[in-house]
This record gives sequence, structure tokens and C-alpha cells, in this order.
Amino acid sequence: MQEDQTIDYKVVYSRRRSIGISVGPDTGVTVRAPYRTSIKTIEALVLSKSEWIKRHLVNYKSSVRINNDKIYTDGAIALFQGKPHGIKIIESNKFFVKLTGDIIEIGLKNISENRIAGAMVEKWYRIIAEGIFRKKFEEILIRLRNYNFSPSEFKVRALKRRWGSCSSKGKITISSELVKLDDVYLEYVILHELCHLRHHNHGKEFYKLLTEVFPDWKQRRSELKRYIR
Repeated sequence: MQEDQTIDYKVVYSRRRSIGISVGPDTGVTVRAPYRTSIKTIEALVLSKSEWIKRHLVNYKSSVRINNDKIYTDGAIALFQGKPHGIKIIESNKFFVKLTGDIIEIGLKNISENRIAGAMVEKWYRIIAEGIFRKKFEEILIRLRNYNFSPSEFKVRALKRRWGSCSSKGKITISSELVKLDDVYLEYVILHELCHLRHHNHGKEFYKLLTEVFPDWKQRRSELKRYIR
């Protein structure tokens, strides 16, 4: 582990041709460099990128992890539609997950099977998301029918790195993870992807259209960046 200007970082050498820096909420600062790269060269790069690195580290400190590492124990807290819900493990002859007020109840034959509970809750999230998201999607299409958005397909998937996507063929996919957050973020992501039906890039015309259909997109995009999976 190296330290430069109060920035801790680790160096990973490989056969790559150039030096790169990555900052992650769990991995911290990583410098990837070609073999035989001098420490002075690495230190100089970290120093030149110090403001960028520190800005990302500060942002990650205020981040909220929403997947709970997919481990759910009795008394733990999980997000659902933007609100914290308590996890209650119940010994049962049948496996089940159900929402009771602000409690997510999980029925297990062995209450110590946390890994099984995690898989059950994540599947429950995806099933619930499917119904909520399709309803919201249809509502938006009806509300904005004058824009004639015509997606070829709509899918809900457990996307790992993106909140949503729009293929060149007009297929829109939304991450089921959004069911853990307030509905306003779901609406933002859906509208973002619908705008890609017209402009499959992030150019000036794309943002002009997005501003028309969702004026608060900058604020919501900024808030959404706080959530990590």
C-alpha cells in the first residue's frame, strides 16, 4: 500500500501498456501499471489526479449501499421503494417472503440459513419490480403519448452496473434494483431510456428532450449516484 498526499492506494502490475487509476467504494484507490513502471512515475500520476481521486472518495463516503451484500439477517434493515424496512426471520415449514407494513418477513425451515434468505429476498424484489415497473412504464407512455415513444420491448432485469439501457433496436431494460428506491428514480430512468429511442447518445438534443419530459433530471441523476450496489 502506497501513500501520497494523504491518499492511500495500491499498485497492481500487469502487461498493460498504460497506467490507469480506479476508485471504488469497496476497493479504494487502485493504480494499474505496466511492469517496470517506476514508483516515481506512479507517484507523479497520483499527485496529478489527487483532486479527482479525493472528490470520488468523498462521494463514496456519502454513498448508500442498497443490496445489503444480499445477506439478510433477523433485525437487519433493507430498502423498499425508498423506505427502510426491518427484516424478520420466521421459522416455517414453507419458504416465503412477504411484506407486512414496514417489515419484510422471511419464512425459513432453518432460521440460520442467511444465504438462502438473501436469494429469496432478491427474487422477491425482482418479482415485485416486474409488476410495479410495467405499470409505471405504461402510465408514462400514456402520459407522454404526444411524443410517440414506441419501444420494441420492455424488460426488467437484475442489472449489475447500470440502472437502465436502450438497445439500438428499441428494447428498454430497467434494473430491478430500482424497486429499492423511491419511485421518482424509476421514473427518471425510464424517461432517460425512452429519450434514447430518439437520440441514441448523450448529445445536446438528447438532454433537450429529457429536460422537456423530466425537468428535474439533473437533481435526480445526482441523487441516484449516491446509491451503490
